[in-house]
Amino acid sequence: MVDWELVKKLIQLVKEEEITGLAIEEKGVKYEVRRELGQVVSNVGPHLAPYHVAAPVASPDRADAKDEEEGVVAITSPMVGTFYRSPSPEASAFVEVGDEIDAGKVVCIIEAMKLFNEIEAEVRGKIIKVLAENGKPVEYGQKLFLVKKA
Repeated sequence: MVDWELVKKLIQLVKEEEITGLAIEEKGVKYEVRRELGQVVSNVGPHLAPYHVAAPVASPDRADAKDEEEGVVAITSPMVGTFYRSPSPEASAFVEVGDEIDAGKVVCIIEAMKLFNEIEAEVRGKIIKVLAENGKPVEYGQKLFLVKKA
């Protein structure tokens, strides 16, 4: 039986300590967490296939550092689900590139397990890029929008 709380703790430890990875074995199950290309990758064995966790980990990517310097922040997905830009297929999108937004403004919906979750901006600024595709799955921590902070 996989101890999911332990997996979460290991992922958090790798993120906080900024180490490249760690592996432990407990009760006959091997847990391995390592960083790869700005993500945390977790392997649980012996019988389970590896899976990827797209966590918001500091990336060594120079583009990310450039964005931060220019006051650009990402609005990320707080969950796994399906990304929708509008409240219904006939309605216009919550936000478009170039729109000025305030903190608390609903920017999209993520459907998870038949529940529609409104995702709100946490910063005031201008939408400069939409990174997710309408009606497509998104992962936890995936960047959805880029916002130039005001």
